[in-house]
Amino acid sequence: MSTARAGILLVDDMEDNLTALEAVLASLNEPLIRARSGEEAMKAVLRQPIALVLLDVRMPGMDGFETAAHIKRLDQTRDVPIIFLTGADDDSGYAFRGYATGAADYVTKPFDPWVLRAKVSVFLDLYRKGREVERLRTEIQELKRRVDEGT
Repeated sequence: MSTARAGILLVDDMEDNLTALEAVLASLNEPLIRARSGEEAMKAVLRQPIALVLLDVRMPGMDGFETAAHIKRLDQTRDVPIIFLTGADDDSGYAFRGYATGAADYVTKPFDPWVLRAKVSVFLDLYRKGREVERLRTEIQELKRRVDEGT
């Protein structure tokens, strides 16, 4: 099992939005990984463990929905939760489309920093608990193997 800490992937084509997300989430003391496009996001999820993706819906090129669909298709990232971020004036169908694409949550910009940090904290906690369950499962399997072999 990898000992690298999983990061929070921040995906937005606007520098100001990435900077704002970093400012809100810095106090969580988790690695924050930036991506300025869907293509960059895909490279990032393949390079390192990701606990959560905060994904802007509207981006040039590969938009947030396409990016999420690609992330959800990959075996190693299909279970990574995605929180979509979008402007409050965006199409009301975006939320439905986001959830249909596999989003775990949907937040409109401008967002309340306290609410966003709380949501991210919940997903990080779930990620850590999932890793602990996996570690314990592996440990139990190893113990069972030893018992079965009589050692």
